[in-house]
Amino acid sequence: MDELSSPKPVLEILVGTVFLTIVMFVHGLGIRCISRQFSKSWTRVDSTTPHWRLNVMLAVTIAALALLHFAETLIWALPLYERAIITSMRDSYYYVLESYTTLGEGNVTLPDRWRLLGPIIAMSGLFTFGWTGSILVSIMTDFGRYDMLRARKAHENESDDNS
Repeated sequence: MDELSSPKPVLEILVGTVFLTIVMFVHGLGIRCISRQFSKSWTRVDSTTPHWRLNVMLAVTIAALALLHFAETLIWALPLYERAIITSMRDSYYYVLESYTTLGEGNVTLPDRWRLLGPIIAMSGLFTFGWTGSILVSIMTDFGRYDMLRARKAHENESDDNS
């Protein structure tokens, strides 16, 4: 058997762990930037801020999070393509997106000697999507508090008008 074509699980796990760590580092930087920008924008929100502006703020934040995930999947897809593990960039990106989202339909597959990368790519997706989910919960908590305070203020104004 050709030495280059035989599976080397330790190498696969090592390479996968290096890229998983890079992806998590990039995700952390991206999340911090996105959170910082949201917080900066949120400080300008008051009871007179129109709802459309809040909705745009939320949409921009969600778009930034999605773009961050697309960039992270490129971190996986580019080396798979450059090293000819998957021969087309489109197929490489498709494979990574399937694995990263844990969809894993298997239309594109890795060669046998690199197949352990698929589950490691999925792990990175689970970690980063979980982290993103926690950020969205935090953001929606801010929106909920804002809505509650706005409703309370409207109720107080209504009570004052009826007195």
